[in-house]
Amino acid sequence: MKKLLSTKEVAQYLGVNEKMIYTLISEKQLPATKATGKWLFPAHLVEQWVESRTVNFPEYTPAPSSMEQTLIIAGSNDMLIDYVMKMYMQEHDGAYAAFCNLGSLGGIRAVHAGAAHIATSHLMDRDESDYNFSFTENEMQEPPAVVNVCFREQGYIVAKGNPKKLTGTKSIAAGNVTVVNRPEGTGTRLLFDAELAAAGAESKIIPGYDNCVARHIDVGFEVLNGTADAGLGIRAVAQALNLDFIPVQWERYDLIIPKSQYFEKSIQNFISLLRHPNVIAYAEKLGGYDLQRSTNVLYPGETNTPG
Repeated sequence: MKKLLSTKEVAQYLGVNEKMIYTLISEKQLPATKATGKWLFPAHLVEQWVESRTVNFPEYTPAPSSMEQTLIIAGSNDMLIDYVMKMYMQEHDGAYAAFCNLGSLGGIRAVHAGAAHIATSHLMDRDESDYNFSFTENEMQEPPAVVNVCFREQGYIVAKGNPKKLTGTKSIAAGNVTVVNRPEGTGTRLLFDAELAAAGAESKIIPGYDNCVARHIDVGFEVLNGTADAGLGIRAVAQALNLDFIPVQWERYDLIIPKSQYFEKSIQNFISLLRHPNVIAYAEKLGGYDLQRSTNVLYPGETNTPG
């Protein structure tokens, strides 16, 4: 049962004499009951009554929520970025990082819409002269800051021992090979389509072309369980799953950041971790990464090759 106060107790609580309490009751202001034949005052209602008559409230400034402190990264998934995000949360107490696997183009669009702080992208221009800049020009109103994460090696992930004796795109397109693909809007899908076009292959007739998986590691799992004979992905996945790898090219993998947010503390803390000794060691362990230009701010036409 809620606590009940006597007339004397409520007078002491309010700092007035008992006569004033009776006046407040008669004016039907103070909450009270006479259920037992004498006046009693529910303590919680008295507190509410006092609060409801409070004026000159101090200005309320809410503390930053965890959501407001979360660094949101969207775009192309990568095993090294996953590791950097983990380190970011370990190195900065109370900071969080979340990844939205939207593909490179989806990441750029998310940053433009204000739904993400950073996009990760490896979109190669159609003329193969550069990465990402023509896409950000088409999708974003203002040119962003483009910061290199790494160069990474893309190629065909195939079963251990390469039982189909595949040598590259032409042998994959020649027939009797089932592939696994990545969704539209991903840099890997664009690269695969470009490779097939260069080989004169009709993409839609290749078995498994429409079997799309979300991540590079999922390409490896499809090959590992025998669902596919080959799939384009990064070398790091092949090495992690003890699969074979047929190199296609090194590609540039960048962070896309609105210039207005580039110097924010959370973003600079994240970028600085790309050169952390633990990240460098992890990249060497995974294989297929070149970090020599990591953290460099890039400009159109500057560099498309590792080292």
